[in-house]
Amino acid sequence: MEDFYYAGGLRALMSEIRDLLHLGCLTANGKSIGANLEGARVINPEVIRDRTRPLMENGGTAILYGSLAPDGAVIKTVAASPHLWQHTGPAIVFEDYADYEKRVNDPDLEVDENCVLVLKNAGPQGGPGMPEWGNFELPKNILEKGVRDMVRISDSRMSGTAYGACVLHVAPESYVGGPLALVRNGDMIQLDIPNRRLDLLVPEAEMAKRRTAWQPPVETERRGYLALYRGHVTQANLGCDFDFLEPGPDNAKKIEFPAALP
Repeated sequence: MEDFYYAGGLRALMSEIRDLLHLGCLTANGKSIGANLEGARVINPEVIRDRTRPLMENGGTAILYGSLAPDGAVIKTVAASPHLWQHTGPAIVFEDYADYEKRVNDPDLEVDENCVLVLKNAGPQGGPGMPEWGNFELPKNILEKGVRDMVRISDSRMSGTAYGACVLHVAPESYVGGPLALVRNGDMIQLDIPNRRLDLLVPEAEMAKRRTAWQPPVETERRGYLALYRGHVTQANLGCDFDFLEPGPDNAKKIEFPAALP
């Protein structure tokens, strides 16, 4: 970060991609992005490189789509082990973080390094709050074999400095009945980063049966902030924001609470 600062910092970086920016947008200081970039220049081109000679051909993250993530999911490609970029394996499902903590190191857990670890109910509503659980640890017996990475999938998030083949922000999340909610132990999951795919390899007829049988979580909060939050927070692909804060004269009318308890 010190090198980045002395190379010109964020203004210099933004000046290099000004053709990709909406320069007329106003910023917090009352000036437009374009006005704020006036005079910005790159001082050290080995730190802030020209786009014609990138250090890497592709960016450090990828957006995945597929039957398991119809509205998208995110993976930090530079953190994932290359041999897992294209991987198919059976799911080991944890229904929530408490279930994960209880069973992940259970000696009877039938898991090996080819499995795909799945954590449900860790998204914007399910967490609630989309906690930083996406980089959940591998089972102890796997670590003891010297394995340091496995495919992990969740609707949660993780730190930008974390490591691993962790698929995050799966949308729609499991709490609202997204395909992630329907994953069962042993289901085959296919991750294909080069082709930007994340698929649950279960026949559609079986998925239809599971959708019919799925029951939404029982919500005990009928008032207060958590009830307001769960009733109005958007999914990860829409920004995890309150729907009533979106632009529009009638959006404030969206604020409502669930029906009162009997």
